[in-house]
Amino acid sequence: LQLVESGGGLVQSGGSLTLSCTASRFNLDHHAIAWFRQTPGKEREGVSCISASGDNTNYADSVKGRFTISRENTKNTVFLQMNSLKPEDTAVYYCAAVPDRFYRGDLTEPHEYDFWGQGTQVTVSS
Repeated sequence: LQLVESGGGLVQSGGSLTLSCTASRFNLDHHAIAWFRQTPGKEREGVSCISASGDNTNYADSVKGRFTISRENTKNTVFLQMNSLKPEDTAVYYCAAVPDRFYRGDLTEPHEYDFWGQGTQVTVSS
């Protein structure tokens, strides 16, 4: 299972970006997906996650009210809509997948996710 992120870039503080996560040659319908982010010298931080059906979502406190996770299984894609971006949101953003039966909605344990993308850089300028 190979995940591919896209949509990163450079944006001014207060701006918006939408990240996408898709899989090549694999159907994500039965996988929960999470977004994590990481900056140099820091541990990977959970941002948001969503169950396979989309009925269950979770967000880190730092992004609640600003980020929205969603999925379109017909397009085999999960989205992370990021609004009101702040310089502290600057990071490499990764999507990760786990079979839905193992999904706990927990953003504190990256090791619970089996499959990872290569990441996309998000840079927010002040």
